[in-house]
Amino acid sequence: MITRNGQPRRVVVVGAGMVGLSTAWFLLERGVDVTVLESRHVAAGASWGNAGWLTPGLTAPLPHPSVLRFGLRALFRPDSPLYVPIRPSLSLLRFLLGFARHSTHARWAAGVRAFAPMIRRAYAAYGALAESISEPVVDAEPFLAGFRTTEEAQELIDELESLRKEGIEVEYERLTGEDARRLEPALSSRVRAAVRLDGQRFIHPGRYLDALARSVRDRGGDIREGTAAREVVDENAQATVVLENGERLTADAVVIATGADLSRLAKRFGVRTFVQAGRGYSFSIPMKRLPAGPVYFPVQRVACTPLGDRLRVAGMMEFRRPEEPLDPRRIDAIIRAVAPLLEGADFADRRDEWVGSRPCTADGLPLIGRTASPRVFVAGGHCMWGIFLGPVTGKLVAEAVTTGNIPAELRPFDPLR
Repeated sequence: MITRNGQPRRVVVVGAGMVGLSTAWFLLERGVDVTVLESRHVAAGASWGNAGWLTPGLTAPLPHPSVLRFGLRALFRPDSPLYVPIRPSLSLLRFLLGFARHSTHARWAAGVRAFAPMIRRAYAAYGALAESISEPVVDAEPFLAGFRTTEEAQELIDELESLRKEGIEVEYERLTGEDARRLEPALSSRVRAAVRLDGQRFIHPGRYLDALARSVRDRGGDIREGTAAREVVDENAQATVVLENGERLTADAVVIATGADLSRLAKRFGVRTFVQAGRGYSFSIPMKRLPAGPVYFPVQRVACTPLGDRLRVAGMMEFRRPEEPLDPRRIDAIIRAVAPLLEGADFADRRDEWVGSRPCTADGLPLIGRTASPRVFVAGGHCMWGIFLGPVTGKLVAEAVTTGNIPAELRPFDPLR
């Protein structure tokens, strides 16, 4: 039922990752009754085992000439940080062709400009959540990117300078290997150059999502775990979610925030942009000396984050179906890539081996906003930036749902583009 001022009274959010739970939280802030549906459990997808980085200095569209060059050299090697199965599907081939078309400097720069307003509001959205969430957002002091050579480091420097030109505030410092080891003794002697990024933060993603879910429930939201949505329909001036068990939930509006599964539910509402699963892997290890802050190895595409008393090691971009099992070769590839660069790391004592599907689009931009139905919205396709941009996405989607107006920050991410 729509209230007298036109605001929806009841909204169903499909998906309980960072984007879905943030959307629910901000809808509750606006006085809306919210039900969240999750086919497995809170943070079951890409929101659980990722690196947990909140990094305005690294947030940019994935399609880039350098990624394309790297990918063409290593695309079908099982030990590569970027892997595609030998017999990809037709939908994956279309995605890869679209990705290649968007891997130009001009389109990447346009994507950075699209992200910039979201990046500028991202920390404030986390600040709003902090009112009811005790799980901390940690300043990354330091945040280091390590390289074997100064030539390797130059590519990141060039990208950071490009971000500055497009209006993203990035503060960084070049370091020698010796300088980097003085800041972070966990780096091995094979790291001969580094870049220190200021103004970055991180969270423990699993704990943070659990805390966010508790806050949603405490505020009156209903989170139904183990409840899968079969389809979403728009009928009789209401949106209806049909569950796998045949039950039908009606609402004034539905927000589809199902990550890599977004296309299945959203395509009937004019969302033609396909969301491809870009699977990432992670595990945790003990360290002789735990790094003080996150450590990134851009050439190897490996991210390391100190979480509790262990180091989470995350990497890989694997274009396979989300439901396929964890492939141990991907774990081995990450270890071979990063073991020479870390000092005192015990890779034999691995725990929490995990694979999750990042939701990727061919142009590198998420799908956020109203669909062809005025009652159905989508919020997904953030690729590696769902943790960082999830709260600001939820805040802006809640505004769009409750007012009927699409915020200017969301226009570049039109789901019907």
